[in-house]
Amino acid sequence: MLGIKRINADETAQAQSEIFGSLPRWLRKSTTLDNGEENVKHSLLKKMSGMNTCFADPYSACQREGNENANLWIRRDYFPKGTNFGKVSEEEIKDVEWELNNRPRKRLGFKTLMEALEEYAKGLR
Repeated sequence: MLGIKRINADETAQAQSEIFGSLPRWLRKSTTLDNGEENVKHSLLKKMSGMNTCFADPYSACQREGNENANLWIRRDYFPKGTNFGKVSEEEIKDVEWELNNRPRKRLGFKTLMEALEEYAKGLR
């Protein structure tokens, strides 16, 4: 089970390894990261999974708009700013994760992430 106790480079690298390592190789192309200290070990991601890492320009949230949009939903619909995550259960977090991953997205033609992925995979065959 993925769990980050502290936001630092070692924990982030371990989490990225778990997240991306479980994906099929054909899906591991690249990821765009922010410029925080937690991403200083980004080169490990390329070594472990063959993924390229890119960085958004400072103060350019528009370069990571899918992520920023998800952050908005999380704050608005589930965990307002100031939420004490020490009081939030793993089950609650998994429920939110499931709901967000299964929410139809305008940018995907109102498909869910999984539906868009399945359509993409069919095109590769």
